Amino acid sequence: QVQLVESGGGLVQPGGSLRLSCAVSGFTKDYYVIGWFRQAPGKEREGVSIINISDGSTYYTDSVKGRFTISRDNAKNTVYLEMNSLKPEDTAVYYCAADASYGSSFYFDHFSVMDYWGKGTLVTVSS
Repeated sequence: QVQLVESGGGLVQPGGSLRLSCAVSGFTKDYYVIGWFRQAPGKEREGVSIINISDGSTYYTDSVKGRFTISRDNAKNTVYLEMNSLKPEDTAVYYCAADASYGSSFYFDHFSVMDYWGKGTLVTVSS
């Protein structure tokens, strides 16, 4: 059974940094995609970043380019989202999701294709 567990959320001041982790278990294939998505209060869920585990290719939504970095540690079966220069508008519940496919930015607006989801971790950017 595939399980995704997020951690690392919290309260941070504007301009600060956080690193989110997504621990993945149960995947029997080396060929899958992990994505970070977020949902702010009163807003729809949106894609933030995606990484293909097979080759490490990455995608970012425009609003986080240059500030966020997604990476993977295959030995630990963990995907990270390093978030720098955080803004109040980054406040949201952040979810990691997985799918046994090769992903792209297409998944940002079509996140329903992701078969597996974690429960989320709250990130609050406020002074």
